[in-house]
Amino acid sequence: MQGSLERIDTLNTRQFVIAVKKLADSLSYGTDSSPFRGSGTEYVQSRQYIQGDPIKAIDWRVTARTGRHHIKEYETPKQMPCFLMVDTSASMTISSTHWSKYALAVHLAGGLAFACLDRVSPVGLVGVGQDDIRYQPSLSRDQIMQWLHRLRHFDYHQETTLARKLTELATSLKNRALVVILSDLHERDSLAAIKRMGQEHDTVVIQLIDPAEVAIRHAGFLRARESESSATFVTGGKKLGVDLAAIAGELKRGGIDHLPLFTNESISHKIRNFFQSRGILGRGAR
Repeated sequence: MQGSLERIDTLNTRQFVIAVKKLADSLSYGTDSSPFRGSGTEYVQSRQYIQGDPIKAIDWRVTARTGRHHIKEYETPKQMPCFLMVDTSASMTISSTHWSKYALAVHLAGGLAFACLDRVSPVGLVGVGQDDIRYQPSLSRDQIMQWLHRLRHFDYHQETTLARKLTELATSLKNRALVVILSDLHERDSLAAIKRMGQEHDTVVIQLIDPAEVAIRHAGFLRARESESSATFVTGGKKLGVDLAAIAGELKRGGIDHLPLFTNESISHKIRNFFQSRGILGRGAR
Protein backbone atom coordinates (compact mmCIF):
# COMPACT_ATOMS: atom_id res chain seq x y z
CA MET A 1 0.00 0.00 0.00
CA GLN A 2 2.83 2.39 0.89
CA GLY A 3 4.53 1.65 -2.44
CA SER A 4 1.32 2.42 -4.34
CA LEU A 5 0.97 5.77 -2.56
CA GLU A 6 4.58 6.63 -3.40
CA ARG A 7 4.01 5.83 -7.09
CA ILE A 8 0.87 8.00 -7.15
CA ASP A 9 2.76 10.86 -5.49
CA THR A 10 5.62 10.50 -8.01
CA LEU A 11 3.14 10.61 -10.90
CA ASN A 12 1.38 13.65 -9.48
CA THR A 13 4.73 15.38 -8.98
CA ARG A 14 5.73 14.70 -12.60
CA GLN A 15 2.42 16.05 -13.87
CA PHE A 16 2.81 19.12 -11.67
CA VAL A 17 6.35 19.81 -12.91
CA ILE A 18 5.27 19.42 -16.54
CA ALA A 19 2.37 21.85 -16.00
CA VAL A 20 4.63 24.37 -14.24
CA LYS A 21 7.28 24.26 -16.98
CA LYS A 22 4.60 24.57 -19.65
CA LEU A 23 3.37 27.74 -17.93
CA ALA A 24 6.94 29.05 -17.73
CA ASP A 25 7.45 28.39 -21.45
CA SER A 26 4.28 30.31 -22.29
CA LEU A 27 5.62 33.36 -20.49
CA SER A 28 7.88 34.43 -23.36
CA TYR A 29 8.93 37.87 -22.29
CA GLY A 30 11.45 38.68 -25.01
CA THR A 31 14.94 40.00 -24.51
CA ASP A 32 15.87 43.07 -22.51
CA SER A 33 18.85 45.28 -23.21
CA SER A 34 21.39 46.02 -20.51
CA PRO A 35 23.36 49.23 -20.16
CA PHE A 36 26.28 47.30 -18.68
CA ARG A 37 29.25 46.23 -20.77
CA GLY A 38 31.62 43.44 -19.90
CA SER A 39 32.54 39.86 -20.69
CA GLY A 40 29.03 38.59 -21.24
CA THR A 41 27.67 36.36 -23.98
CA GLU A 42 26.37 38.78 -26.63
CA TYR A 43 28.71 40.93 -28.73
CA VAL A 44 27.97 44.68 -28.55
CA GLN A 45 30.88 46.60 -30.11
CA SER A 46 34.64 46.90 -30.49
CA ARG A 47 36.73 49.70 -29.00
CA GLN A 48 40.37 50.69 -29.09
CA TYR A 49 42.71 48.72 -26.85
CA ILE A 50 43.68 50.28 -23.50
CA GLN A 51 46.68 49.11 -21.52
CA GLY A 52 45.55 46.45 -19.08
CA ASP A 53 42.76 45.02 -21.30
CA PRO A 54 42.90 41.20 -21.65
CA ILE A 55 44.77 40.02 -24.73
CA LYS A 56 42.19 37.28 -25.35
CA ALA A 57 39.52 39.96 -25.97
CA ILE A 58 41.37 41.49 -28.96
CA ASP A 59 39.22 41.82 -32.09
CA TRP A 60 41.75 40.71 -34.69
CA ARG A 61 39.59 41.59 -37.69
CA VAL A 62 39.10 45.21 -36.65
CA THR A 63 42.75 45.38 -35.59
CA ALA A 64 43.91 44.20 -39.03
CA ARG A 65 41.57 46.61 -40.82
CA THR A 66 42.47 49.72 -38.79
CA GLY A 67 46.07 48.98 -37.93
CA ARG A 68 45.27 49.64 -34.26
CA HIS A 69 44.48 47.12 -31.57
CA HIS A 70 40.80 46.84 -30.67
CA ILE A 71 39.01 44.59 -28.19
CA LYS A 72 35.51 43.13 -28.27
CA GLU A 73 32.88 44.21 -25.73
CA TYR A 74 29.97 42.00 -24.75
CA GLU A 75 26.68 42.63 -23.02
CA THR A 76 26.49 41.45 -19.43
CA PRO A 77 22.96 40.72 -18.15
CA LYS A 78 22.29 42.34 -14.77
CA GLN A 79 18.97 41.27 -13.32
CA MET A 80 17.46 42.37 -10.06
CA PRO A 81 16.12 39.59 -7.82
CA CYS A 82 12.49 38.50 -7.73
CA PHE A 83 10.72 37.58 -4.49
CA LEU A 84 7.56 35.47 -4.76
CA MET A 85 5.32 35.94 -1.72
CA VAL A 86 2.88 33.02 -1.53
CA ASP A 87 -0.08 33.24 0.88
CA THR A 88 -0.08 30.00 2.90
CA SER A 89 -3.01 30.89 5.16
CA ALA A 90 -6.10 28.75 5.69
CA SER A 91 -8.39 31.04 3.69
CA MET A 92 -6.41 30.14 0.55
CA THR A 93 -7.39 26.45 0.83
CA ILE A 94 -11.18 27.01 0.89
CA SER A 95 -12.58 26.15 -2.55
CA SER A 96 -15.86 25.84 -4.43
CA THR A 97 -14.09 24.82 -7.66
CA HIS A 98 -11.62 22.15 -8.81
CA TRP A 99 -8.69 24.50 -8.11
CA SER A 100 -8.24 26.07 -4.69
CA LYS A 101 -6.69 29.52 -4.45
CA TYR A 102 -3.68 27.96 -2.79
CA ALA A 103 -3.15 25.32 -5.49
CA LEU A 104 -3.35 28.00 -8.16
CA ALA A 105 -0.89 30.21 -6.25
CA VAL A 106 1.67 27.40 -6.00
CA HIS A 107 1.24 26.58 -9.70
CA LEU A 108 1.78 30.22 -10.65
CA ALA A 109 4.76 30.57 -8.31
CA GLY A 110 6.48 27.63 -9.99
CA GLY A 111 5.82 28.95 -13.49
CA LEU A 112 7.04 32.45 -12.63
CA ALA A 113 10.13 31.08 -10.87
CA PHE A 114 11.26 29.08 -13.90
CA ALA A 115 10.46 32.02 -16.18
CA CYS A 116 12.76 34.17 -14.02
CA LEU A 117 15.57 31.64 -14.37
CA ASP A 118 15.15 31.67 -18.15
CA ARG A 119 15.92 35.40 -17.95
CA VAL A 120 18.87 34.87 -15.57
CA SER A 121 16.93 36.54 -12.75
CA PRO A 122 17.54 35.06 -9.28
CA VAL A 123 14.27 34.14 -7.58
CA GLY A 124 13.40 33.62 -3.93
CA LEU A 125 10.31 32.70 -1.91
CA VAL A 126 8.57 34.10 1.17
CA GLY A 127 5.69 32.18 2.74
CA VAL A 128 2.89 34.45 3.94
CA GLY A 129 1.75 32.50 6.97
CA GLN A 130 2.80 31.97 10.57
CA ASP A 131 5.63 29.57 9.70
CA ASP A 132 9.00 31.05 8.77
CA ILE A 133 9.37 30.06 5.12
CA ARG A 134 11.99 32.06 3.26
CA TYR A 135 14.43 31.16 0.51
CA GLN A 136 16.96 33.74 -0.62
CA PRO A 137 17.03 34.59 -4.37
CA SER A 138 19.03 32.04 -6.32
CA LEU A 139 19.53 30.77 -9.86
CA SER A 140 19.27 27.18 -8.62
CA ARG A 141 16.54 25.03 -10.15
CA ASP A 142 17.06 22.53 -7.35
CA GLN A 143 16.13 25.20 -4.79
CA ILE A 144 12.93 25.99 -6.69
CA MET A 145 11.98 22.32 -6.74
CA GLN A 146 12.75 22.13 -3.01
CA TRP A 147 10.37 24.92 -2.00
CA LEU A 148 7.72 23.81 -4.49
CA HIS A 149 7.77 20.36 -2.90
CA ARG A 150 7.51 21.94 0.54
CA LEU A 151 4.55 24.10 -0.48
CA ARG A 152 2.72 21.16 -2.07
CA HIS A 153 3.13 18.73 0.81
CA PHE A 154 2.48 20.81 3.89
CA ASP A 155 -0.93 21.23 5.52
CA TYR A 156 -1.45 24.94 6.08
CA HIS A 157 -4.05 26.04 8.63
CA GLN A 158 -2.60 29.37 9.59
CA GLU A 159 -3.47 33.02 9.78
CA THR A 160 -2.38 35.50 7.12
CA THR A 161 0.75 37.50 7.92
CA LEU A 162 1.10 39.37 4.62
CA ALA A 163 1.43 42.86 6.14
CA ARG A 164 4.08 41.73 8.63
CA LYS A 165 6.06 39.71 6.07
CA LEU A 166 6.02 42.64 3.64
CA THR A 167 7.41 44.93 6.32
CA GLU A 168 10.11 42.40 7.26
CA LEU A 169 11.10 41.89 3.64
CA ALA A 170 11.20 45.62 2.88
CA THR A 171 13.57 46.30 5.79
CA SER A 172 15.93 43.52 4.66
CA LEU A 173 16.26 44.63 1.02
CA LYS A 174 19.31 46.74 0.31
CA ASN A 175 18.73 47.05 -3.45
CA ARG A 176 15.66 47.35 -5.66
CA ALA A 177 13.76 44.11 -6.20
CA LEU A 178 10.72 42.75 -7.98
CA VAL A 179 8.11 41.55 -5.45
CA VAL A 180 5.24 39.39 -6.74
CA ILE A 181 2.45 38.76 -4.21
CA LEU A 182 0.12 35.76 -4.69
CA SER A 183 -2.70 36.13 -2.17
CA ASP A 184 -6.47 36.44 -1.72
CA LEU A 185 -5.84 39.73 0.16
CA HIS A 186 -8.10 38.81 3.08
CA GLU A 187 -5.90 40.66 5.56
CA ARG A 188 -7.21 44.19 6.01
CA ASP A 189 -3.84 45.80 6.73
CA SER A 190 -2.12 44.24 3.71
CA LEU A 191 -3.11 46.91 1.16
CA ALA A 192 -1.32 49.67 3.08
CA ALA A 193 1.78 47.47 3.41
CA ILE A 194 1.67 46.64 -0.31
CA LYS A 195 1.55 50.32 -1.23
CA ARG A 196 4.51 51.05 1.05
CA MET A 197 6.48 48.27 -0.63
CA GLY A 198 5.57 49.73 -4.03
CA GLN A 199 7.22 53.03 -3.13
CA GLU A 200 10.66 51.40 -3.08
CA HIS A 201 10.34 48.25 -5.18
CA ASP A 202 8.57 46.97 -8.29
CA THR A 203 5.50 45.37 -6.74
CA VAL A 204 2.91 43.16 -8.44
CA VAL A 205 -0.22 41.66 -6.89
CA ILE A 206 -1.87 38.55 -8.31
CA GLN A 207 -5.11 38.25 -6.36
CA LEU A 208 -6.60 34.73 -6.25
CA ILE A 209 -10.39 34.67 -6.00
CA ASP A 210 -12.90 31.87 -5.56
CA PRO A 211 -16.09 32.75 -7.49
CA ALA A 212 -18.15 32.09 -4.36
CA GLU A 213 -16.39 35.01 -2.67
CA VAL A 214 -17.95 37.39 -5.18
CA ALA A 215 -21.36 35.70 -5.32
CA ILE A 216 -21.78 35.78 -1.54
CA ARG A 217 -21.85 39.58 -1.54
CA HIS A 218 -25.40 39.36 -2.91
CA ALA A 219 -26.58 37.14 -0.04
CA GLY A 220 -28.44 38.38 3.04
CA PHE A 221 -27.59 37.52 6.64
CA LEU A 222 -25.94 34.15 7.21
CA ARG A 223 -23.98 32.14 9.75
CA ALA A 224 -20.34 31.58 8.83
CA ARG A 225 -17.10 30.17 10.23
CA GLU A 226 -13.81 32.01 9.91
CA SER A 227 -11.35 29.72 8.10
CA GLU A 228 -8.25 30.81 9.99
CA SER A 229 -9.59 31.12 13.57
CA SER A 230 -12.58 28.68 13.25
CA ALA A 231 -14.78 31.24 15.04
CA THR A 232 -18.49 31.21 14.05
CA PHE A 233 -20.48 34.40 13.57
CA VAL A 234 -23.55 35.91 11.89
CA THR A 235 -23.04 38.63 9.32
CA GLY A 236 -24.21 40.05 6.01
CA GLY A 237 -22.90 38.77 2.70
CA LYS A 238 -21.33 42.10 1.74
CA LYS A 239 -18.98 41.91 4.72
CA LEU A 240 -17.79 38.44 3.71
CA GLY A 241 -17.47 38.83 -0.04
CA VAL A 242 -14.58 40.26 -2.03
CA ASP A 243 -15.03 43.88 -3.12
CA LEU A 244 -12.90 43.74 -6.25
CA ALA A 245 -13.62 47.31 -7.31
CA ALA A 246 -12.50 48.75 -3.98
CA ILE A 247 -9.29 46.67 -3.87
CA ALA A 248 -8.43 47.41 -7.50
CA GLY A 249 -9.02 51.13 -6.99
CA GLU A 250 -6.82 51.34 -3.92
CA LEU A 251 -3.97 49.41 -5.56
CA LYS A 252 -4.22 51.52 -8.71
CA ARG A 253 -3.93 54.70 -6.67
CA GLY A 254 -0.79 53.24 -5.12
CA GLY A 255 0.70 52.52 -8.57
CA ILE A 256 0.59 48.74 -8.00
CA ASP A 257 0.14 46.34 -10.92
CA HIS A 258 -2.87 44.20 -9.98
CA LEU A 259 -4.26 41.08 -11.66
CA PRO A 260 -7.39 39.38 -10.22
CA LEU A 261 -7.57 35.68 -11.16
CA PHE A 262 -10.60 33.46 -10.56
CA THR A 263 -10.03 29.80 -9.77
CA ASN A 264 -12.60 28.69 -12.35
CA GLU A 265 -11.04 30.44 -15.36
CA SER A 266 -8.21 29.62 -17.76
CA ILE A 267 -5.24 31.59 -16.50
CA SER A 268 -2.29 30.97 -18.89
CA HIS A 269 -3.35 33.44 -21.59
CA LYS A 270 -4.49 36.04 -19.07
CA ILE A 271 -1.32 36.04 -16.99
CA ARG A 272 0.90 36.00 -20.08
CA ASN A 273 -0.82 39.08 -21.48
CA PHE A 274 -0.66 40.78 -18.08
CA PHE A 275 3.10 40.37 -17.77
CA GLN A 276 3.84 41.14 -21.43
CA SER A 277 1.69 44.27 -21.66
CA ARG A 278 3.32 45.77 -18.58
CA GLY A 279 6.84 44.50 -19.24
CA ILE A 280 6.98 43.45 -15.60
CA LEU A 281 9.92 41.07 -15.66
CA GLY A 282 11.57 43.36 -18.19
CA ARG A 283 12.10 45.82 -15.37
CA GLY A 284 14.61 43.36 -13.98
CA ALA A 285 17.35 44.51 -16.34
CA ARG A 286 19.34 47.26 -14.72
